Amino acid sequence: MSLNIVLVEPEIPQNTGNIARTCALTETKLHLVKPLGFSVEDKYLKRAGLDYWNLVDIFYYDSFEELIEKHKKEKFFYATTKGKKKHTEMEYFDECFLVFGKETKGLPMDLISENWDRTIRIPMKKDIPRSLNLANSVNIILFECLRQLDFPNLE
Repeated sequence: MSLNIVLVEPEIPQNTGNIARTCALTETKLHLVKPLGFSVEDKYLKRAGLDYWNLVDIFYYDSFEELIEKHKKEKFFYATTKGKKKHTEMEYFDECFLVFGKETKGLPMDLISENWDRTIRIPMKKDIPRSLNLANSVNIILFECLRQLDFPNLE
C-alpha cells in the first residue's frame, strides 16, 4: 500500500522539505516535477526535511507528461482552489496520486480543465486572495486520504 504526492514545479525549498518529512512519516512516495525552484542540495530544503531524507522514496521527472506516461492517469487527483469537489467528498484509493501545483500559481488551467472531474479543493474563505501554504495543503488532503484508507501501516 502506498500513496503518492506530486509537486509540480515547487518553488520554496522549506515547503518541499516539510512535505518530504510528512512523506517519510506516512510511507508516501514523493514525485517532483521539474523545473524546481531550488537545488536539491539547498540547505533550507535539507533543514526542513531534517534527517528524514533517507526514509523517503523520491522520484524526479523532467515534465508532467513524463510522470503521466509512467503511471495510469486515472489514479490522479488535482488539488486546486478551483476544484470541483471538497477534498472530503472525493473517494481515494491505494496508490493514488495527489497532485499539487507551484506555490505562486498552482496548477496550470489547461491541466485543471482536462481533469475537471478529479479536481479537489480545501474549503476556505473566498474573499481572501491567498490560499493555504502548500505543505499545509498537502497534509490536509493526504491525511483525509489516509483516513479513508484507515491509516495503513500507521499507528
